[in-house]
Amino acid sequence: MVWNFRTDINIKPVFQRICALMSNLNNSAQVRTTTSRASVVLGIGYQAWKKLELPEPLPRELVEFEPVAGPRHIAVATSGDLHFHIRADDKSYCIDMAAEIVAMLSPVADCIEEVHGFRYWDGRSILGFVDGTENPNGTARSFFGIIGSEDEKYKGGSYLFVQKYIHDLAAWRNLPVSEQEKVIGRSKANDIEMPDDVKPSNSHSALANVGDDLKIVRDNMPFGNLASNEMGTYFIAYASTFSTVTKMLTRMFIGEPAGNYDRILDFSTARTGALFFCPSMYMLEDFAG
Repeated sequence: MVWNFRTDINIKPVFQRICALMSNLNNSAQVRTTTSRASVVLGIGYQAWKKLELPEPLPRELVEFEPVAGPRHIAVATSGDLHFHIRADDKSYCIDMAAEIVAMLSPVADCIEEVHGFRYWDGRSILGFVDGTENPNGTARSFFGIIGSEDEKYKGGSYLFVQKYIHDLAAWRNLPVSEQEKVIGRSKANDIEMPDDVKPSNSHSALANVGDDLKIVRDNMPFGNLASNEMGTYFIAYASTFSTVTKMLTRMFIGEPAGNYDRILDFSTARTGALFFCPSMYMLEDFAG
């Protein structure tokens, strides 16, 4: 869920209650279930940070996201004061947590985006390929996903970048599987990466991965409505440095070299794009007052 504050309203008291609610919801989820892995993460946008007069200096890489315009496709920038990433194996927890957030925020803010994602088969995107294969695991997951001592004041937080992509599934499904695999750079059935001397230079895996020392933690989810043909991917990236995401977007949309853009964009249109900072639970307790 993405929310924007209304103007000329004192939002600080509600924001403090929201921060307290985050602790409440996460703690309650751990007590109520040991199997559903329910949680909610709050993200704060650059403009919201300013409006709320939160501590300065700001998190080092929290900025207002600017569009990345390539020769044919654009990573658009859209507004967003607060972002809520609600997760659970049992959707009932998601509905309950969202209802509490809506009740608290509705008097002072408007929800401009609500996306209900789902798990598609064995972790595949709606395009049919496994998503997130390059995600770091173990201790590397925290290293690449959580801010460390390089920004001591905000250690334990994370940068969150989200994009809502709509796919042209009709055009995609008209491609033979062998051509789809060239677009992605992996086999569709078994998720095996193509050798470098075979993989096209404009494939998604060639351009979206920016190196073993620059990774993000993806938590993408498929979503959509078949009747309206609005099927897509909600791209969710947590990172210790937003500059890693910027480099990835530049390679995808502008190309490497310039003009050699990610071919998946011929079938996937970014409708939104926004950056947030996700405070640690300790920071949220401070913000709650």
